[in-house]
Amino acid sequence: MPPETDNIAVTDNEIASQFEVQVDGNTALLTYKRMGKSIVLNHIEVPVALEGRGIASKLTRTALELARMEHLEVLPVCPYVSGYLKKHAEYHDLLSEKNLKRLLENEKSS
Repeated sequence: MPPETDNIAVTDNEIASQFEVQVDGNTALLTYKRMGKSIVLNHIEVPVALEGRGIASKLTRTALELARMEHLEVLPVCPYVSGYLKKHAEYHDLLSEKNLKRLLENEKSS
């Protein structure tokens, strides 16, 4: 994790169903939808002014850690989140067997 993200706080805006980071007047976000015992991670947006600081990774990690704490199955719709999960096997247990298989098959065909 880049050092500049150490002091950046991620908040869970439950009303808007998104994780947010506010930096220098810019907002980066990861939208989600809770469905029973699952969380769908839909879309991540990082303004150009905030790119390259590891903020997308921090948003993703925060969402995955929340899923772990709340025993939620993760459904990664966002391509960034899927790519993150491919590289971070420590979160594979948050995926259903079917979704893990799909994720790993897509990795082989990439």
